[in-house]
Amino acid sequence: MKKRNYSLWCGALVILSLLLNGCYSKKELVYLQNSEFNNEYPTTIKNRRPEYRIQINDVLQIDVRNPDPTTTALFSKNNGQLVNGNVNPAYLYLAGYSVDDRGFINIPIVGTVKVDGLTVNEAETLVQTEIDKYLNNASVEVKLVSFKISVLGEVKSPGYYLIYNGQANILEALAMAGDITQFGSRDDIKLIRQTSDGSEVIMLDLRDSELMNSKYFFLLPNDVLYVEPNKEQLKRSNLEPLTIVFSALTTLALFVNAYVNIRNNTP
Repeated sequence: MKKRNYSLWCGALVILSLLLNGCYSKKELVYLQNSEFNNEYPTTIKNRRPEYRIQINDVLQIDVRNPDPTTTALFSKNNGQLVNGNVNPAYLYLAGYSVDDRGFINIPIVGTVKVDGLTVNEAETLVQTEIDKYLNNASVEVKLVSFKISVLGEVKSPGYYLIYNGQANILEALAMAGDITQFGSRDDIKLIRQTSDGSEVIMLDLRDSELMNSKYFFLLPNDVLYVEPNKEQLKRSNLEPLTIVFSALTTLALFVNAYVNIRNNTP
């Protein structure tokens, strides 16, 4: 009987160890931790918002307005479907102005305008100057409509998301993706950013409030966020085959002990 009780205790210890491996502390899960945060006064953290410059293959929406709608229509593509952001991504390409591989957009009447390397505001000023040559009292508005980010890894809804408000930070991106799962690492978030020199990769820690002071807190078009699995998830994955082995051995031990007890009790 003692041997069988010993086997049962072994099985219980295996289950207990698995449960303990699945435990999380508050320090591992809470975002933007800072001992200075309190409920008496706000803590100000100065953000460093990156300045995005238009790149090849970006898509711009250009809205030209004038008292004469007939004349205005000559300069504007039909953007009527761009309402409250409810638009098929393919339509953005068809209705917008794509930056070609030389960095130009082609505006009706005006012709080609080089916008590669400009900010959206600078591009708006340039297009306004060009439109003023052909149209009096016109108002020009330029927006980047190809602001797309991708969120992958241990999140509830991985995929790509279009941003319609001109800027987004990491927390907003994770919110769109349904937040990080319990198996995702909060201190190993990989940000992949496209630059003129290639791909830039940096690891971010969501638990550190200093992240809000980083130039990487705000996302840029075509950024990719990858949430790596946490250590507990890796341990769980490695323990699964061991659990099967331990369960089999425990079951075998119970059968052996039962057989031995029967043999010992047989006259």
